[in-house]
Amino acid sequence: MARAQFQKGQKVWVECVGAWAHIEQVQPVWAKGFDEPVRVTYDVGLGREFTANELMLPVEDQAGGDLGDWRLLRARNKWQMAEDCPHHPYPGTYPVVVTDAADWGGWRVPGAEYDRDPDRIEFQARLIAAAPRLMGLAQALTDMVGEAPDDAPAEALALARQAREILRGVTDILSPPPTEIAAPRVVEAA
Repeated sequence: MARAQFQKGQKVWVECVGAWAHIEQVQPVWAKGFDEPVRVTYDVGLGREFTANELMLPVEDQAGGDLGDWRLLRARNKWQMAEDCPHHPYPGTYPVVVTDAADWGGWRVPGAEYDRDPDRIEFQARLIAAAPRLMGLAQALTDMVGEAPDDAPAEALALARQAREILRGVTDILSPPPTEIAAPRVVEAA
């Protein structure tokens, strides 16, 4: 027997297509003599029906709770001397975003990529280092508007909606639907 694992309107990730979609229709397939559908498929508006094992749910990322203090450090460039790269903003070094309290772990860029466009990489490093604070700001905005949505100006509501969508893209991870094992059916002899 099959049971629906998703409901109409629910947002799902369609793994084989690589896209988000919403369940438009839950389509049970019934067979004569059975009390429950024998199979359930889902129409998500992508041209064919999908089974539950092809769809995934977004779930909150429990690992992303405390981001800590991300910092921008400078590392010595072992492959280029400061004299060889005077066009760099900080000759002889490259940016490293450290995401761990022990000053290791995080984001680094290959030397060749840094040499190609150092100003762009410096900007990216500053943006990545500021990401936890920007995420906190977005969360504070959505919380503030969520407490009194009727009192918030239209511009604040629009910004809060955008912030919520951005936060979902960061915090939601994918999970397959929960599998339920059907209990054995007891049939009484007549």
